Amino acid sequence: MLPSLNMTGGHWGRPDLFGPFPRRFSVARPAILSRTPFEEAFEKLGSAPLTLAVLDLDHFKVLNDQLGHTEGDRVLKVVERLLSGSLPSGSVVGRIGGDEYAVILPETAAETALILFDEVIRHFQIHRDPQWPRGLGLSVGLAARPAHASEYAELYRAADEALLRAKREGRSRACIYVESKMVLKSNYYPKSQLERLAKLSAALGRTEASLLREALDDLIEKYRGEL
Repeated sequence: MLPSLNMTGGHWGRPDLFGPFPRRFSVARPAILSRTPFEEAFEKLGSAPLTLAVLDLDHFKVLNDQLGHTEGDRVLKVVERLLSGSLPSGSVVGRIGGDEYAVILPETAAETALILFDEVIRHFQIHRDPQWPRGLGLSVGLAARPAHASEYAELYRAADEALLRAKREGRSRACIYVESKMVLKSNYYPKSQLERLAKLSAALGRTEASLLREALDDLIEKYRGEL
């Protein structure tokens, strides 16, 4: 059993694991919203410019398998504490499902958000618990309104694509969406599989993209010896 973290006060209860946040981020911490309230918060912002970040934990399943779901839940609390304590005033944080989170940064350019999340990722890596699996980290995808899209679904899709690119480029990093010619997933998967994926997504309250990423992680782990 790993030592529990005291998550009260303006800093981590275990400074040897997570040091104090940078002083410029010492502001009132946003609450962690569930998926529907998060989407409603996005709509309330109207057409105001913003950056949407989508992030999840790299190799989270490995941690659950090695240390158990109780420790996995503790890691998620650590991530939530890190996000709430690191983001500027006015930010909106939501847990979309599983280990996937999203953040709205109003009146923030994607390049500014990139610098911010680079620091969040670095803070997580520097102060991570040494007993956690080596590959455990944070990957982030960023998309801006109006530069990349205006509606929530389109902007989320763009940020999620940027997250996939962060995974492909080595994980534990943040990437800004770059518009490219998309290949529909229906080109790869038969209709029956897509229907099952949609049902699983609805049942678990997770996005289809996050489920596909988990399946890809499992595949890579299965054949790790071949790499």
